[in-house]
Amino acid sequence: KTTQKEEPMRPLFIVADDHPLYRDGVVASLKESGMFEICGAGASADEAIELVRTHCPDIALLDISMPGGGIRAAEAIAAMDVATKTIMLTVSERDDDIMRALEAGASGYVLKGVGGDELAEVLSRVSSGSSYVTPSLAARLLVTMSRPRSRDGTGLASLTSREEKILRLVAEGMSNKEIGLKLNLQEKTVKHYMTGILQKLAVRNRVEAAVLAREEWGRT
Repeated sequence: KTTQKEEPMRPLFIVADDHPLYRDGVVASLKESGMFEICGAGASADEAIELVRTHCPDIALLDISMPGGGIRAAEAIAAMDVATKTIMLTVSERDDDIMRALEAGASGYVLKGVGGDELAEVLSRVSSGSSYVTPSLAARLLVTMSRPRSRDGTGLASLTSREEKILRLVAEGMSNKEIGLKLNLQEKTVKHYMTGILQKLAVRNRVEAAVLAREEWGRT
């Protein structure tokens, strides 16, 4: 008697974009990858919020400029009692859009010129707890970040050995869970360390912390 192996659950996603042709192309590309399952598509912020409320997907792909605004949708989703991660999929390269999206809780910021395989890889990384900003925008993100970090003892130089190890792993794209396994720490302990790291670096989220670390340590 043979038993069939159960396939692992694939992450669920929704996409909200008011351009049907592009939206359908994203859905088809991600379904073709075999890595994700679509559970809804919409054309506005209100529809995105309702889809998340109904389906609790792992990922919500949002267009910034759709009716109602993708950033408003991201803020509303972040306020819900769900584990959904939001990714902005947009043509906007404006610095203020990037910063507002990250402040709204977005885990990723991806430009619409991305290829299907790369988009699937980004979603995979974000669904496992990492964050992502299109590389061409990451350096510009540094320019808009306030950086008087070393004058009062804050900044990278003030990190403890443990904090530095954790931040280096964050900069490599590891999630809190992966870092915990690598350093033999509980995930909640890693989260506690991350809170301290963000305060010392005077940044608002792990994306900014990772960008800063890669920029500074990449030059040494």
